[in-house]
Amino acid sequence: MQKPSQNCPLGPCIKLLSPAWTLEIIYYLREGTLRFGELRQALGKVSSKVLTTRLRELEKNRIVKRKVLPTNPPMVEYSLTDIGLELLPILDAFSKVSVKLQNEYGLFNKNEI
Repeated sequence: MQKPSQNCPLGPCIKLLSPAWTLEIIYYLREGTLRFGELRQALGKVSSKVLTTRLRELEKNRIVKRKVLPTNPPMVEYSLTDIGLELLPILDAFSKVSVKLQNEYGLFNKNEI
């Protein structure tokens, strides 16, 4: 993927959201807090290593917060931060266009995605 122009105001969001599984992680956390295993199950084919990497990046970028529960063994929960929640209208717009591309224009059937 080519780097966005330095003058483009979309650059920070493109850089943040472009890695694989990032949009999907935010999408599934929209409903609330999920544990690692729940998130992995919701995503389907993502490996534990990739999911861990993405969650760490999102936590570093203050999109996701991580909470370690004092259980034995310890459990970890993930949820969206305030700025993470601000990304949800973007995902809603993506979803609407995605449905239109599939249903009205016949592009990108589910097997191609």
